[in-house]
Amino acid sequence: MCGIFGAVMPGTDAAAVTALGVFSLQHRGQESAGIAVSDGEQLMLYKDLGLIAQVLDERRLPSLRGSLAIAHCRYSTTGSTIWENAQPTFRLGHGRSIAIGHNGNLVNTRELLSHLEGGKSRLAATTDTELLTALLADDPSGDTVEALIRVLPTVRGAYSLAILDEKRVIGVRDPFGFRPLVLGRLEPDVDDPEGKHSGGWFISSESAAIEVAGGTVVRDVEPGEIVVLEQGKQPVSVRFAEGHEQLCVFELIYFGRPDSYMLGRNLYESRRRMGVALAAEAPIDADIVMPVPDTGAPAAAGFAEGSGLPYREGMVRNRYSGRTFIQPSQALRSRGVTVKLSPLREVVAGKRLIVVDDSIVRGTTTRQIVALLRKAGATAVHLRISSPPIHHPCFYGIDTQIETELIASTHSVDEIREFVGADSLSFLSIGGVLQALDLPYDRFCFACFDGRYPVPVPYDTARHKFVLEDADGEPVSQGEARGLAAAHQDE
Repeated sequence: MCGIFGAVMPGTDAAAVTALGVFSLQHRGQESAGIAVSDGEQLMLYKDLGLIAQVLDERRLPSLRGSLAIAHCRYSTTGSTIWENAQPTFRLGHGRSIAIGHNGNLVNTRELLSHLEGGKSRLAATTDTELLTALLADDPSGDTVEALIRVLPTVRGAYSLAILDEKRVIGVRDPFGFRPLVLGRLEPDVDDPEGKHSGGWFISSESAAIEVAGGTVVRDVEPGEIVVLEQGKQPVSVRFAEGHEQLCVFELIYFGRPDSYMLGRNLYESRRRMGVALAAEAPIDADIVMPVPDTGAPAAAGFAEGSGLPYREGMVRNRYSGRTFIQPSQALRSRGVTVKLSPLREVVAGKRLIVVDDSIVRGTTTRQIVALLRKAGATAVHLRISSPPIHHPCFYGIDTQIETELIASTHSVDEIREFVGADSLSFLSIGGVLQALDLPYDRFCFACFDGRYPVPVPYDTARHKFVLEDADGEPVSQGEARGLAAAHQDE
C-alpha cells in the first residue's frame, strides 16, 4: 500500500520536513524507504532497505539540501525486496531528471513493456514503478507534465504518484482514485515580515502526515488529476482523464491511520461506527469485548457501545514489532504473532470474550491469537470482524494477488471458524460498512469482497503483472486464465 509524501517549501530543509511526513506514513510500508530532493538545478536521491528512521536518519538528511522533495516507504506487491526496487525511482529524461514514488499497482504491465524501447532489458528494477518512470523519461516532450498527459492514458490500474523534477513536485491520482492522495498547505511564517518564508505545499497519502509536518489539509487530489506544485506559486490543476472515484474501502477499514480523514470521514469514527453496526448484526452473550491491538480497537469500542458490554484491553501489543500482514513471507508472519501480542491473563481468564478485529486474510494469525487467549484461560472466544470476508485477490496495491491465499475464497464462514478455533465467527456485511460510512457503494472499490473490479484484471501468477489475454487481445477471467497461466509459466 506504500506511503508517499512531497513538499515544496522555502529554504533548503525540504528533505527534513518530507522525512517527517513520510515517517508518519510508516504503517503503510516497512520494507524500504527513500527520498529525492531538488535544489532547483539538480536532483539528489538516497534510498535503502529498512525502516524510515534507519534510512533517513541524521547522517543522511543534512547532505540533502533543497526546497523540493518527495519520499516513499515501500510495501511490496510486485518485485522482490531488494535495493533496486526501493523508491523513489530515478531516470534521466529528455532535458530533465525525474523521480517517482508510487502507491498502487498497474495491471497492464505487459502492454506497457511493449511500448518501451529495449523492453525489460532497460529496467534495473522489477517493479511497475520502474517501468512507468522509464516510459515518462523516454517521452520526447521536454516537460514532465506534458509527458504525463501523453503517457498516463495508456496506463491502467492503481497509481497515486509523487513526482519530482528539477523545478516542481507533481501529484497524480489515477482516474478511479483507488489509492488516496491529499493536497496540503504550509502557511506563511507570521514572524517573517520580509516574506522569505512564504509558505509551501504538500502532497501526502494521508491527511494525518500533512498535519504532522506542520501543514493544513486543503483537499483530496481528484481522480484523473495532475497537481503541479512550484515554489512561490499556487497549485496548478491539470486533468488527464475523466475521474470516477472508487477508493479502496480497505483504506478506511484498516490501512489508514485512525486520525486521518478520507472522503470527509475520520477513520477512527468510521471504524467505531462499523463496530456499532457489527454489534447490531451479530449479537452474542459474553462477558467482555476486547480488540485485537491496535487496529481492532475502534471497532471494538463501537461493538461494546452497541452491545452494552464492558470494553477491556485483553492483549498487549509490542510497539516495536512490525505488522505481521506486511511481513513478506508466511514464515515471518507466523513467527511474528507471539512476539507482537501477549494476552493479559487477569483480564481474559474465566471470561467469555468477544474479540473484535478488522479483517481475516489468511487466517493463520487469527488462529494463533485464539490459541493464545484460550491458553490464558478464556472460556469462550467469539470472533467479530468489522469487514466482510475477503473472497477475491486485489490487483490494485494489496499483497493478496493469489486467490488461494485468502481463506474466505476456499472456506465457508463455519469452516473458517473451525480453522481458527473460535466458538463463533461473524463478519460485518457490505451494507453494514456502507451504513457506518454513510456513503454510497459507488464511491468505493469493494472488489476484494464482491469481485467487482472497476478496471478489468486477469489472473496473475508470480506477482509479475503481465496481463494475460485471449487470442483477440481481450483480458481473460480468472478461471480462463488459470489454463493460460500454466502455458506462460516459463515467460
